[in-house]
Amino acid sequence: MKHLLTLLIVLVVAGFPSAASKASAQGCVAAHSNQRVLNELVATDAGGPMSSHWYHNLTIDIGYRVFNSNKYFQGSNEIARPTAVRNHQNIFDIGIEYRLSHRWSILADIPVFNGTRNQIYPPSGIFQVSGVGDILVGAQSWLFHPPTENGGNLAISASLKIPTGLDNATGQGLYKGQIITATADQSMQPGDGSWGFNIGTQGYKSLWRHASAYSQATYLLNPRDTNGVATFRSQPGQSVMSVTDQYLYRAGVSQGVVKVRGLAVSLGVRGEGVPVRDILGSSNGFRRPGSIVSLDPGLMFNYKRDTFSINGPWALYRDRPPSVPEIQNNITNGDAFFADYTIVASISHHF
Repeated sequence: MKHLLTLLIVLVVAGFPSAASKASAQGCVAAHSNQRVLNELVATDAGGPMSSHWYHNLTIDIGYRVFNSNKYFQGSNEIARPTAVRNHQNIFDIGIEYRLSHRWSILADIPVFNGTRNQIYPPSGIFQVSGVGDILVGAQSWLFHPPTENGGNLAISASLKIPTGLDNATGQGLYKGQIITATADQSMQPGDGSWGFNIGTQGYKSLWRHASAYSQATYLLNPRDTNGVATFRSQPGQSVMSVTDQYLYRAGVSQGVVKVRGLAVSLGVRGEGVPVRDILGSSNGFRRPGSIVSLDPGLMFNYKRDTFSINGPWALYRDRPPSVPEIQNNITNGDAFFADYTIVASISHHF
């Protein structure tokens, strides 16, 4: 019941203006889900929310995220370290939306991952992993037939997560003076080896001229406990990887820029992370639970059938609580490396 309440809080808070969508936590907290573009929710002097979107049946989004995690945290406290892990990640997302009607759409999301991590604990070395992640396929429905008289609407979505991503990628590391093949860190794995379900919501509410409130949220449910992939860790209960839930939410206000047709600026709050315990199933094995809350400024530009957007979430709060095995074994100093900021850019084309 506690976990269901947590899920409802995430979805309701993120959806307050009327809202939602997908996810991605930073660094060692390995949440790789996609963040959907705001072009359906943001007003410019080219039109209100979704005004241009209804004229096209097919939309393809190409998104890109990059961040470098090198700040060391235990709990919510940043701690200086003479040797820091540097986790650099590039995540590309191909999003597809095919509109069946004014209310219903079919959705698909294909993530592509590339990252490097200089691992300092044995086996030590620079690990590099690339590959396609876990694909999402599902549907979305707006609750009210657009356009609405009150200038607001709310959509809900549900997708099946298909375990297409590699979950046991390896690299070369140094261990006791010898080069060995070892499993890459959990944050570097493109997939998790599990079927899952992604639920989401997104919405908007028109405010004053060329302005709107927006929000998006998603929660990825992974019922599987562990995936059997060895971690080469010696801590009790952490010898295999956990299959984790993930979440993302964001909400804010956008304003169309006067005399610059198609341009809008936005400012909001974004939260993301991996919970200590999953809503469905057990939560054993190795995971780095954590949460990040960021200030989320952004720009969006509509030109004919294309939408360009860029956001720069800047971390305000980071926390790495103990995982289930750490709690069971009285280990209270679980750690993780986080990034200060992320760059999120995308281009959308309406066919």
